[in-house]
Amino acid sequence: MKKHPFSLLLFVLFVACDFSWEINSGTETEKARNHIEKTLDNWHQAASDADFEAYFKLLDTDAVFVGTDASEVWNKKEFMQFAKPYFDKGRAWHFTKINRHIYFDELHSGMAWFDETLDTWMGICRGSGVVVKKNNQWLLKHYVLSLTVPNDKMNKVMQIIN
Repeated sequence: MKKHPFSLLLFVLFVACDFSWEINSGTETEKARNHIEKTLDNWHQAASDADFEAYFKLLDTDAVFVGTDASEVWNKKEFMQFAKPYFDKGRAWHFTKINRHIYFDELHSGMAWFDETLDTWMGICRGSGVVVKKNNQWLLKHYVLSLTVPNDKMNKVMQIIN
């Protein structure tokens, strides 16, 4: 059998390049995950500190915030108007992350989505949203805050709200 050292070399280089791409891809994803974690943590902390500027700086210009009430679907400007009196009093809201999951599209296009469980004054809530990378910074594009209702209490809750 005739040996093909050049073919073997090409195969080894191909496998090595493919493997290094996976390592870099994982590293870049981990960096992005860490930046998104920090962005979300800072966003929640800014509300706890009643730091209006820091809080809204982390929302994209066309961000949407969906609150727990069915009527609460605000663009950034509307949400700022709603929230300003709370921040002005020096006490907005305090949400503590219990856990969070961050997801990326396969193209790493500068967009990610997440869900998080939060300890809040309303009890355990769930936040979910979309973040985008602009000018090397992750910003919230869309956020939904939801109450969590244990399944065994759903009938009682439905009776109250209906």
